[in-house]
Amino acid sequence: MISDPPNSPKSVLLIIGGGIAAYKTLELIRQLTKRGIRTRAILTKAAEEFVTPLSVASLTGDKVYTDLFSLTDEAEMGHIQLSRSTGLLVVAPATADLMAKMAGGHANDLATTTLLATDKPVMIAPAMNVRMWQHPATQRNLKQLQADGVTVIGPDEGDMACGEYGPGRLAEPEVIAARIADFFDKSVGNGPLAGRKILVTAGPTHEPIDPVRYIANHSSGKQGFAIAASLAKRGAEVTLVSGPSRLGTPAGVKRIDVMTAAEMLAATEGLLPLDAAIFAAAVADWRVATEATQKIKKREGELPTLSLAENPDILAAISRRAEHRPPLVIGFAAETEQIIENGRAKLAKKGCDWIVANDVSPSSGTFGGDENRVFLLKGEDVEGWPKQGKDAVAESLADRIIDYFEGASS
Repeated sequence: MISDPPNSPKSVLLIIGGGIAAYKTLELIRQLTKRGIRTRAILTKAAEEFVTPLSVASLTGDKVYTDLFSLTDEAEMGHIQLSRSTGLLVVAPATADLMAKMAGGHANDLATTTLLATDKPVMIAPAMNVRMWQHPATQRNLKQLQADGVTVIGPDEGDMACGEYGPGRLAEPEVIAARIADFFDKSVGNGPLAGRKILVTAGPTHEPIDPVRYIANHSSGKQGFAIAASLAKRGAEVTLVSGPSRLGTPAGVKRIDVMTAAEMLAATEGLLPLDAAIFAAAVADWRVATEATQKIKKREGELPTLSLAENPDILAAISRRAEHRPPLVIGFAAETEQIIENGRAKLAKKGCDWIVANDVSPSSGTFGGDENRVFLLKGEDVEGWPKQGKDAVAESLADRIIDYFEGASS
């Protein structure tokens, strides 16, 4: 019996779906091997119509798994262990059927059962007919998978085996292999922030008025999620405490979902001690003092009276802690005017180390958008960054955090 691959980050469980592009996975395995990434494979029943277990096994140097109910396989490995003894699961080609089953949480064969049982990051490389790709059901499933944190590679546009042209071709094996290698290069445990425990808060909070209404704001959580992803790529152990958001959890990031400001503060305090804390969430300043237990009914000519109470100031609470205060505390100042002046005032008032001040006026398009224009405030120093994508802002902030820790240790 061939020995099990090491339970290390640089191993891939490749799930091969049943499409004509399945033959390209043989080259994908070769490309991964060249990059020092070991592969173990699962073939769906449909995939066996296009590639054989023998051809795949000859390239992986390992047994190929096909049957959920194989007594031998379950005794030797088990689908639960199979799903967790790897650093990354990759589905290629991800057919329309496989995507639908993943989005729906189905588990009726070895491939789907393994995907549902895993606690590791998942990538998919879709491949199908252009009409199938463009169908509303497939696009709906794609959005659900992305919201679940699945990384999508491709598809490419071009000529298809069916004679049509358009999006739906499997991304080239070299491209898929490069994305996988990049994932491992930037995975947790490697990089300049390895060993650092960092908290990021993101998104809005929802403060209930009654069982059906709440106080909130327009924050999407995109900037905070991007920061969490950038820090994880640099090796940090990142925990993301998020208010209500439909965004997918970034690879390598632990996520805690909360609803209210009080819940966010409790989750934050429960994670201490930390090396750094970045408070990017747009926390509601006020809540209703007493939440109604039943829906407040609309009455003709009468307006309800809502008594407001101040929410806990999470940034100030952590910045002013006498015990277990993180060495680096970073706050965000979402302003609609006098960005730098208001950011400086917040830096002094909250007691944090840095403030990232940004313009969230309606004309800026920051809330819910993909770009941001920020100023990094450190004491009297102001560093203005050009308007750029939120991913780029996150990368720049991660670089400054690396500089901080390198300077602190020198």
